[in-house]
Amino acid sequence: MRRCLFVAILGMASITFQAQEQKVKKSKDSVETLNEVIISAKVLLGSKFEVENRTGSAYYLSSEELKEHRYTNINRVLGQVPGVNFYEEDGFGLRPNISLRGTSPERSSKITLMEDGVLIAPAPYSAPAAYYFPSIARMEAVEILKGSSQIQYGPNTTGGAINFISSQIPTDFSGSLFANYGSFNTSNLHAKAGNSHKNIGYLVEYQNYRSDGFKDLDSGGDTGFNKDDIVAKFRVNTNPDAKVGQALDLKFQYSDETSDETYLGLTENDFNENPFRRYSGSQKDQMNADHLQLMATHTLSFSDYFRITTTGYLNEFSRNWYKLNDVVSAEGKVGISNLLDNPSNFPEAFGIVTGRINSGANALNVKNNNREYVSKGVQTKLDYHWTTENVFHDIEVGLRYHYDEEDRFQWVDAYNINNGVMNLTTAGTPGTDANRISNAKALATFAMYRIKFNNWTFTPGIRYENITLAQEDFGKNDVTRSGTDLKTKENKVDIFIPGVGFNYKFDNRVSLFGGVHKGFSPPGNSTGEDPEESINYELGSRFNVAGLQGELVGFYNDYSNLLGSDLAATGGTGTLEQFNAGEVEVKGIEFLLNYDLLEKRSSQFRLPLNFSYTYTNTEFQNSFASGEGIWGEINAGDEMPYIPNHQFNVGIGLEHSKFSVNLNGRYMGEFRTMAGSGDISNNERVDSNFIIDVAANYHLASYLSFTGNVINALDNEYAVARVPSGLRPGHPFGAYLGLNFQF
Repeated sequence: MRRCLFVAILGMASITFQAQEQKVKKSKDSVETLNEVIISAKVLLGSKFEVENRTGSAYYLSSEELKEHRYTNINRVLGQVPGVNFYEEDGFGLRPNISLRGTSPERSSKITLMEDGVLIAPAPYSAPAAYYFPSIARMEAVEILKGSSQIQYGPNTTGGAINFISSQIPTDFSGSLFANYGSFNTSNLHAKAGNSHKNIGYLVEYQNYRSDGFKDLDSGGDTGFNKDDIVAKFRVNTNPDAKVGQALDLKFQYSDETSDETYLGLTENDFNENPFRRYSGSQKDQMNADHLQLMATHTLSFSDYFRITTTGYLNEFSRNWYKLNDVVSAEGKVGISNLLDNPSNFPEAFGIVTGRINSGANALNVKNNNREYVSKGVQTKLDYHWTTENVFHDIEVGLRYHYDEEDRFQWVDAYNINNGVMNLTTAGTPGTDANRISNAKALATFAMYRIKFNNWTFTPGIRYENITLAQEDFGKNDVTRSGTDLKTKENKVDIFIPGVGFNYKFDNRVSLFGGVHKGFSPPGNSTGEDPEESINYELGSRFNVAGLQGELVGFYNDYSNLLGSDLAATGGTGTLEQFNAGEVEVKGIEFLLNYDLLEKRSSQFRLPLNFSYTYTNTEFQNSFASGEGIWGEINAGDEMPYIPNHQFNVGIGLEHSKFSVNLNGRYMGEFRTMAGSGDISNNERVDSNFIIDVAANYHLASYLSFTGNVINALDNEYAVARVPSGLRPGHPFGAYLGLNFQF
């Protein structure tokens, strides 16, 4: 069936191409319309112009916008985009938890993440929790698609897709060197250079981002990180006047990270006393990870109207997060989440974790969360557009075959603690904690047709996913994986995902857009487990009236089956098993406004003002008990955890050819950490906060600039989450100075 489906789609497309190739008109209207079509496989949008003409909600963060604050934290970058929810964890954005339109935010596992148009989560189908995340500081642009505008991109189609566009090969010899340094010995060094000739082009890039961290470990030592990124690109192409243009792009990316991060947070009392404290029991916690991406992209351009792009990709990610898991005392064994939620119930165990009580042997169990991931595949996209009379047509057909896997080979080391210092007492045997391989094979195809006539644009489309998810569990007693105690699971999904969007332009100032599409996220590998499904609606307007530019969108996602995941990152056991959360309604409003206060008053200065607001309302429609108590007891009418009702971002800048100053303020409303309704109890709430950042740039010459940044300018102390285990603080006041050299 899969083969027949693809052949049928390709056949219909081919017939259409042959029939319409001779009908292409060279009228002024067709030339203008062709400019709206972006057919690079690396981008979803490619420009703000494409956003304005999209039939669904979309947002494009350009290189200029990313340079305003030069954020190294993805949460701060996405904070200005309406419809994006998130909660922080480490204060630096190393492992973000991102939600689009009310999807579950845990480890960004319910949205489609891409870099240069390729899936970038470690194992997007079999283990999508994003413990690897691309470094935002090396990106050239960020694209966010929501609603029916993202039906081409999967596997997750409910909330949306985010694509990170890495540095592109320049057209001429050029490069840059940026370096800054500031609070907590935090620094960012980013260098790149490249060139293009008639038939070849290249780019080399290096980034180092590091910090000592802003938390204070009771036993002393760093609580920061050190992350390196290396990128190399090479392109070879035919002559510009070739009858059939071809190009081959090769990309190599490698990163490694060592971060002294922990799952161990603070109790309520200790957080109120000093939110930046870290207990002695976390002194051995450390994440070590490395990531490799290889990409080869072949572009075949038959004409200005017909292009086929094929990409083969390989992502490998390995990590071992060595972190405290549980404590053993006369009170028994207790996990760190339960311990910090109820410290008075386990006074001895809590005293051991804080280092106040000397322990016996094997009191602190530190788990080697050792995992290796592979994500690989090949994808091709066929794009053809033409004009008949006054009607513009564009068709996209895509196919992707993908394989990914997660290999867990974990063990536990045991320590004692004396005078606040941990000592190894029993070294664990690798493979004796978790010893299993989960994998997924997926064939995905899509076809989208875009038709534009007069002021109307319609984009009907359909996506097809055929997925086989499996697991081999060798057990804790078979570390050689001989298969003596092998347990297997398999689950299959076969689904069509339709969608349609529209856009109507009243004039060049106001347009109306909307759509409806099916939402989908893959299930786990347990036999018979259902996928996440929903029907999603949106209706919005874009406007540009009297200098006011903006967008107002209403959305409604009707889940027939929401899936939750057993993640240790959200206080669960870490099995990654998914559970059915039943029927849920998510609805909300997104509002965006931009205005230059000096547009008609000054030719030398700009005073841009921007404002974005998101309202999100979630409601369970049925009652149940979530797996392992992750979300607690759910009653109909309860709200989802981790999703604030209100959030907004406001920014204002003063820009001149010689300098710029930008101020950005973000408000995050309070949210629940357990599902519930009515007033939120203190121990299940993260309070609201309002954080202001400031950035300044002074251009000494066209090739040399000085930069200054202040994070959390008011030095607010605030909590960002109660997961993985205990309360966690946001980034305190931080000041940074930098230098940017371009050539």
